[in-house]
Amino acid sequence: MVTVKPKTSVKMQISAVGETHARSQISVRDVASTIDEPLERDGTNLGLTPTETMMASLIGCTNVISMRIAHHAGFELGEMDVALTADFDRRGTMLMEEVEQPFSSIEMAITVRTNGTPAQMEAMKTDLARFCPIAKVLRGSGVTITETWTTLPLEA
Repeated sequence: MVTVKPKTSVKMQISAVGETHARSQISVRDVASTIDEPLERDGTNLGLTPTETMMASLIGCTNVISMRIAHHAGFELGEMDVALTADFDRRGTMLMEEVEQPFSSIEMAITVRTNGTPAQMEAMKTDLARFCPIAKVLRGSGVTITETWTTLPLEA
């Protein structure tokens, strides 16, 4: 049997076209995405803003890495609902003044169905902080991320 060793380091390649002052079309692999500003900021509201995209990335990373950790540990996570609130100082984006830390804190209320024990869930949360690259970058820049987890039984 041949074992394939996964690459541990890769170069991400993403391209974009800035179609207007507010809208960019992003291409990666065979997927396209739009980043845009809302109508009230002279955008066309066809996609998330850049900062919303970053927060959505944190939610997506939390979901993916949590699921991988649970699978690796031998228990299941079902549907995960995440509500995120971020304190965002917009003075920098408004060109008023430089803001050293635009996001002071992020709170995530996470509800997930699981058959994991409380000990397995605690270990998963610890590993999530260790392995989610988006959360690591944000925390490394000084952002406080608070996660409040609610677990429900996994439905059969």
